[in-house]
Amino acid sequence: MKNKKEDYGMDLKDIRAEIDEIDSQLVELLLRRMNCSEEVAIYKAENNMPIFNNEREQQIIDKVTANSGRYADCTRILFQNIMEISRGLQHDIIGSGKELRKLFDSADSKAKINETHEKVACFGNAGSNTHIALMKLFPESEPVFYGKFSSVFEALENKEADYGIIPIENSSAGSVIDVYDLMLQYRYYIVSAVDLKINHCIAGVEGAELSDVKEVYSKDQALAQCSKFIDEHKLSAMLYASTSAAAKMVAEKGDKSLSAVCSAYAAKEYGLKVFAEGIQNDENNCTRFIIISKNPIISDDADRISLCFSVSHVKGSLCSVLSRFSSHGLNLTKIESRPMVGKSFEYLFYLDFTGNAQSEHIKNLLCSLSEELPEFSFLGNYKELRF
Repeated sequence: MKNKKEDYGMDLKDIRAEIDEIDSQLVELLLRRMNCSEEVAIYKAENNMPIFNNEREQQIIDKVTANSGRYADCTRILFQNIMEISRGLQHDIIGSGKELRKLFDSADSKAKINETHEKVACFGNAGSNTHIALMKLFPESEPVFYGKFSSVFEALENKEADYGIIPIENSSAGSVIDVYDLMLQYRYYIVSAVDLKINHCIAGVEGAELSDVKEVYSKDQALAQCSKFIDEHKLSAMLYASTSAAAKMVAEKGDKSLSAVCSAYAAKEYGLKVFAEGIQNDENNCTRFIIISKNPIISDDADRISLCFSVSHVKGSLCSVLSRFSSHGLNLTKIESRPMVGKSFEYLFYLDFTGNAQSEHIKNLLCSLSEELPEFSFLGNYKELRF
């Protein structure tokens, strides 16, 4: 019986030597191809031609995969990545994304927003979790309370506040989609973020017991985070504008059958009796709050970037975009899709990754994507704090 060495006519050392030789040839050919890409970029710039030519790229991919036999899929992936890298190089050479570059250059890098004393528009009422986050981040600032997410944005628009603070994501209940929609509508910027551990309680009027309660009011996200407790006690979950507004309403009604899911701070603020604390499904329940501003601020220590974009409605387009981040060694921390209004089965993608937009390679990547993608919005580059 022949051994594997006799079957293949060479041992592993010989195979690896041949692979090394092939790799050297591939590197040499790749460098030649990238040099050609540089020349193409110069020609396109001189003749006012767009960098991205989908028809040309598809012709190349179809040709090479047609000649690749059983390795057609491997060849397609390889050449899609080569195209992405080549296109990125061309964008860098011609300085694509001039509007985005202007934004980066104009962004304030010295602002210390958590050391300022400006007015901050805050979602909810006194005692809300958003208010608690605000006090940790802006201990000397004056909060201005608003009952709707949209009102926080309008406050900035009307110059009633300098910054706004709103919840955008919970570790168990997910994203607050309405806030993302408003970010795109107003085109404001995330300039800071804070992750706050959320400890929900259920509270009602003095003299009542938990056994008296029939209905529990709160924000939809808070109710979702406490669904197990609510179900176990057979309570009717009732939507309300915010956790703190629910606490205030229950206090004003004075009805023993009503309760609110809120913070212990809000319960104390409105004179409610706490029946139980820590009623959230997940003991590590955490909410991320963002600070928004009309003007971009990118501090030197900013380490998280948020984007929103769409991709061409062709096979592999999202994979190709994500490969660009991988080629730059960037760590994606979140990606989420949302249907585009007015378009069937087309989506916007919200993406977060670590980095600072003032780094040249990240700036070039974002500027090139802003030119290529059908929809592209830079939502902000900021420092994320944890409490």
